[in-house]
Amino acid sequence: MATSSITRNFVITGKDKVEAFANALEESANAFVSESKVSARQLTDPDEIKALMMKAKEKKGKKLCYSYTIQNAPPV
Repeated sequence: MATSSITRNFVITGKDKVEAFANALEESANAFVSESKVSARQLTDPDEIKALMMKAKEKKGKKLCYSYTIQNAPPV
């Protein structure tokens, strides 16, 4: 779970609950996480980037709006 998903403050009361929470944090910090190999490449061609964004937009629906800037590229 990403830490950015924690968006609220919460209160833990009681010594047992505080200890259980602290133990859970320690266990999660020490838990082994295997690395995943990912096949990826950096896109630098504006046409390739636009094609990828259009493909993603079509796949997810037309409700999404993508905004991106390509430095040193002619307007599309």
